[in-house]
Amino acid sequence: MGIKDILSLFGGLALFLYGMQMMSNGLEAAAGNKMKSILEKLTSNRIKGVIVGAAITAVIQSSSATTVMVVGFVNSGLMTLQQAVWIIMGANIGTTITGQLIALDIGAIAPLFAILGVGAIMFSKNEKVHHISSIIAGLGILFIGMDMMGTAMEPLQESEAFINLMTQFSNPLIGILVGAVFTAVIQSSSASVGILQALAATGMIPLSGAVYVLFGQNIGTCITAVLASIGTKVNARRTTIIHLMFNIIGTAIFTVICMVTPYVPFIESLTPGDPVSQIANAHTIFNIVTTLLLLPFGTYMAKAAEKILPDSKKADDEDLRLRYIRPFDSNYAVGNSAIAISQVKDEVNRMMEMVSKNIEDAYNTLIKYDSESRKKVKEREEYIDYLNKGISEYIVSLMSSEMNANDSRKINGYYAIISNLERIGDHAINIAEYADDMKKWDLKFSDMVLEELEDMKKQCVAAVDNLRNVASDEAGQVLERAVVQEQKIDDMRDKYFKKQMQRLKKGKCKPQSGIVFSEVLTDFERMGDHALNIAQQYKEMS
Repeated sequence: MGIKDILSLFGGLALFLYGMQMMSNGLEAAAGNKMKSILEKLTSNRIKGVIVGAAITAVIQSSSATTVMVVGFVNSGLMTLQQAVWIIMGANIGTTITGQLIALDIGAIAPLFAILGVGAIMFSKNEKVHHISSIIAGLGILFIGMDMMGTAMEPLQESEAFINLMTQFSNPLIGILVGAVFTAVIQSSSASVGILQALAATGMIPLSGAVYVLFGQNIGTCITAVLASIGTKVNARRTTIIHLMFNIIGTAIFTVICMVTPYVPFIESLTPGDPVSQIANAHTIFNIVTTLLLLPFGTYMAKAAEKILPDSKKADDEDLRLRYIRPFDSNYAVGNSAIAISQVKDEVNRMMEMVSKNIEDAYNTLIKYDSESRKKVKEREEYIDYLNKGISEYIVSLMSSEMNANDSRKINGYYAIISNLERIGDHAINIAEYADDMKKWDLKFSDMVLEELEDMKKQCVAAVDNLRNVASDEAGQVLERAVVQEQKIDDMRDKYFKKQMQRLKKGKCKPQSGIVFSEVLTDFERMGDHALNIAQQYKEMS
């Protein structure tokens, strides 16, 4: 095997992995944030969950990509651990499609897929056609790479040392270890199974040894999800435990079956003289049978993962931190936009809750000064500023990633929303600072003024609360309410300002308290303006 063959082998592997990445990116761009609603609808029971996991994996030809997506969804709260069990089982079935397509020699028409896909990308201006074409072109490139790897390994048939090495795989432990390590290194069971099929096609490795390598490959593919789960929430890490459990249990069962039953002769009898199909069938049977055996025990697998990785007993600290946004880096794009948008949405709603609370507390401090409440308002404002900075930085980092137009519009919309929320928080702090002045000057408001301020405060809090957890189909109604509330706040500001002028003319209030009252009215009015801006932004995002 010369330098040319080695370069051809690694070049083929590069094309295979790049084709897989193209398919993942195409699916992400085509489906984008719809992945969330798709999974919510189709994971209502275990059978549907298995089917959707198999279908997604069959489209992108990578169980690693599907599992990484599931880890991300569980980490962001889009999916429960129980739902993840069924998706992972389905992903293990879906990944066997690659081997079956190789056995059908679809590589012979792979250039046609690449030509059609790239041609559509080059000459079509339709965005959706581009995304679907990426999937088609990726499939073609994937199989061109597979064909290159098979051709590059043909000279190994003449290497006695390599043939002797292949015979060592008949030892179950060695075969499983080699399969697991090799798949972990290239992070693709589809690619490693394809290479195994190419070796089998040359006659260098018998099925009796190949099955153990195949079992190890199923374990090795878990490494991608394990790496992706580093630094995630405990539930996301439990997802990788379930993935590992599935493949380790399946490997243990099938290793025993191979050693005590004529399993290998049975597989050979299905497609005599066709080692490529034999490996594809062994891979498919392994995952389907393991899924059927473990399907009734999915709930127990989730509970076992919770026992292995229990919840941390450490209470949440009060340090400044992003609670929901956890940047999730992976080589696979599938589902990333759904994860990102969900994280940003949850963090924005958290920021909004703090802003609403600060309006209440700042107002209460103005009416009846309390040093402890005043301190909390200041601390919460610092937290609001921190969230504004943290969310903004995360959104900016997302702007350079691949997203469809709808998801990109939502991310940009949240950037504008947090800016308006931060300004509302600033106006709440202004009111708290007026409370400091009232205390310093020993001023009090009359009962009538207190009633007017209470009305304004209620309207502003209602305007902010109207903006919480806005669903896309509710954005129009939210905007309608915001328009009414903003106009009502403007009218109240004008009305109460005129009444205040009359009180000043009649000498019924002190000039200092009159100035504070006017400033508070202005701050409340500005809050209403920013609330309307946010509502308009939600409408544009829907």
